[in-house]
Amino acid sequence: MTLTPGQATDRLRTDHDLLLAAIDGLDAEALARDFATSAGPLGDFCASLHDLVAHVLMWSEINLAVLTEAGRGRDHWSLSARFETPEVGRALNRAGVAAGRLLAADLLVERLTSTHAALLDQFAGYDERTWTEVTGPLATHVFTVPGRPPFWHAALHLDAVPAGAR
Repeated sequence: MTLTPGQATDRLRTDHDLLLAAIDGLDAEALARDFATSAGPLGDFCASLHDLVAHVLMWSEINLAVLTEAGRGRDHWSLSARFETPEVGRALNRAGVAAGRLLAADLLVERLTSTHAALLDQFAGYDERTWTEVTGPLATHVFTVPGRPPFWHAALHLDAVPAGAR
């Protein structure tokens, strides 16, 4: 599925907004309570909304680094075939969630918001030609959960992907 930079940006923005809506008004204790998320293709490793924020944050930070490195003509470590296996993906997901559990909820949410703003800035810098010929295929690859529609992440775990966006 090929999306324009605007469509991809809209999905990223909506995905972020869905996660923020899910955590709106919750304190650290409420964020840490048991919360069932939908499992992705690598399993389910989020036991709370705090975990989901950490998971989405880690994924966004890695993808921002992928795009930044690509803009400098380099491949990010995560694109190596050694890192793109289900086993390594599960290990990275579990490690990211575990690391997120060590951060206070307010710091985690602040970092999520900052990273999301950086992603939107990055996407705003792509013109149609750069997107179509260079960045779009890479961004689509890294922002797609295998077997799912591109540019959704939190929405997938929250079972909240808009019906028309599948």
